[in-house]
Amino acid sequence: MPYADLFGRDLITTQEWSREELDATLELAGELKRRYYSGDLPKPLKDKTFFMLFYNTSTRTRASFEAAMTLLGGHAQFIDVSTTRIAEGEAIKDAAKMYERYGHGLGIRILEAAVGYVYGRGNAVVREYARHAEIPVINMADDMYHPCQGLADIMTVKEKLRKPEGKRYVIMWAYSRHIRSWCSVQEEALIMTRYGMEVVLAYPEGFDLDPKIYEMCRRNADEFGGDFRITHDYREALQGAHVVFPRSWASHQCMMQGLDRFGKENEISLHEKYRDWCLTTELTDLMDRHGIITHVLPVFRGEEATDEVMDSARSVIYDQAENRLHVQMAVLALTMGGR
Repeated sequence: MPYADLFGRDLITTQEWSREELDATLELAGELKRRYYSGDLPKPLKDKTFFMLFYNTSTRTRASFEAAMTLLGGHAQFIDVSTTRIAEGEAIKDAAKMYERYGHGLGIRILEAAVGYVYGRGNAVVREYARHAEIPVINMADDMYHPCQGLADIMTVKEKLRKPEGKRYVIMWAYSRHIRSWCSVQEEALIMTRYGMEVVLAYPEGFDLDPKIYEMCRRNADEFGGDFRITHDYREALQGAHVVFPRSWASHQCMMQGLDRFGKENEISLHEKYRDWCLTTELTDLMDRHGIITHVLPVFRGEEATDEVMDSARSVIYDQAENRLHVQMAVLALTMGGR
């Protein structure tokens, strides 16, 4: 099996792991995927416990982490923060030190709704747990980053396109009545630029992301031979695209001020101005003929994209969702089990 010295390491964003460490994780994920289907999985996490602390709801994240721990011989314990004394004001330090004594790893999921849509607060909470816990802390999505999703998605791109280098990956803002944070789109831009892709962010004016993330993406592109650019013309972006990811996200003003200050009505009104930003079959015809459609899910059908697009032969959303399981097995095995 491939090996990387990641035992005891936190995973808060893929940007904080080296390219070699990411490569080793993906290689192990591929090996575990093959062994999953052959019924020959090892049990490196036998008798180990992974605590999963959820400040927000989840579909894929909870299911895939629980399944991953079971398959590798361990146990994942789901904890809804609202049922703990943390929700009543218990210090994060005290909780982190407690989980450290009880188990072998700690996952945290804390999205925008749990921190009033004030950008960066969720990530700060994850980092506080990591600062105090002597066991690895895995970011299961915060308001800035979603590392396991990013790893699953580059794994999917490599499976479908073979060589991602030089291929165009379009992250297209898409209309939705829902207000969502930046974690998935920022993580995608970061990891895809580290694999030499031409990453194009297409969005209406006013929906800029974190400028510090843009700078990281440009440095990644320079180092790994890719490209990173921004456009407000989705048709231009889609021309010849090899991967398209249609996803709504909150405006820059909303995330910087917080939803309470900016106002939900203002944000919804802003989204409504761009209802035409929906991925349709007619738009996918602009793509490379072998291009694929991705989505981290949940996809808001009929808003971000049509049913015809998400159910088409181009769509790889279920393969992508499955790869969360294999990537997370690799992450847990490496950080909690060592070799």
